Amino acid sequence: MAVFALTGVNGGPGVSTTCLGLAMSWPRPVLLLEADPRGLSSLLTGWFQGSRPYRSGLVELALSSLSPADALRDVAQTIEGTHVSYVAGPRSHAQAPVLRGVWSPLADALAELETTGTDVIVDAGTLGAPGSPEPILARADATLVTVRSSLPALAGARPWADAVTREHPWQWPGLLVIGDGRPYTAREAGQALGLPVIAQIAWDPDGANVYYQGARPPRRFETSTYVRSLRAAVSALTSMAARARVDATTAVSAS
Repeated sequence: MAVFALTGVNGGPGVSTTCLGLAMSWPRPVLLLEADPRGLSSLLTGWFQGSRPYRSGLVELALSSLSPADALRDVAQTIEGTHVSYVAGPRSHAQAPVLRGVWSPLADALAELETTGTDVIVDAGTLGAPGSPEPILARADATLVTVRSSLPALAGARPWADAVTREHPWQWPGLLVIGDGRPYTAREAGQALGLPVIAQIAWDPDGANVYYQGARPPRRFETSTYVRSLRAAVSALTSMAARARVDATTAVSAS
C-alpha cells in the first residue's frame, strides 16, 4: 500500500482528470485526496457535474479537534458503486491559508492508511503554487510531475524539472507523460526534463472527458486505449512502490 502524488507545472496538464482516472482503475481500495490549494473541487464540479453538494473536506479536517487520522475518516466520502473514497479540496483559494499547518501531520496520517489496506492518490495541483502541499509531495512513495509531450509543455516544465532535481527532496520523483508522440515521445520528454518516465497516459479527449466533466462514456470505453493506458499506469505505479519497499527493507537489513 502506498501514497502517490501528482502535480503539474503549467496550465491544464490534466492532473485532476488523471488522478480520478487512476483511482477508478485502481485494483483495491483507494483514497483520492484533492490537495490543490487553489480551490474548486474538480471532482464535485466535474465527475458529479455539480449534483453533489460540498459536505466536508480538507478545510474541515484542518479545523477539526481530532487527530488528522481520525478527522480523515470523518471527512472522507465514497463514490457509490466503486472502491474509491475521496476528500474534497477547499472551495476557494482564500481558504488555502487554513491548510498550511495540516500538510505535515496529514502526510503522516496518509502513511498510516497502509495498515487498512488503502492506497492514496493525491491531486497536488500546480507545483510551486502558494500553499502547495510540499510535505505530502516530499513523503509520497512516488511524486509524479504530469506533463504533455508538446514543445510548449516541455519548455514550460523544464525550469520546474530542474528545480525538482535541485531543491525538492522527494523520495521518488518522476514523470507521467500524457500524449506520447504528440509530437515528442515519452522517452524524449524524460531526456529533456531529466526525470524518469514512470507512466504514460494515452491522448484521448473524449475518454478524458468522462473523468474531467462526467461525460457519457464513448463506445467501447472500458477497452479503449485511454483506459488501458490508465490500467498500465496503475500497474507501473504499484510495481514501482513494491520495488521501493523491497529496496528499503534490504538497505535496512544490510545496515
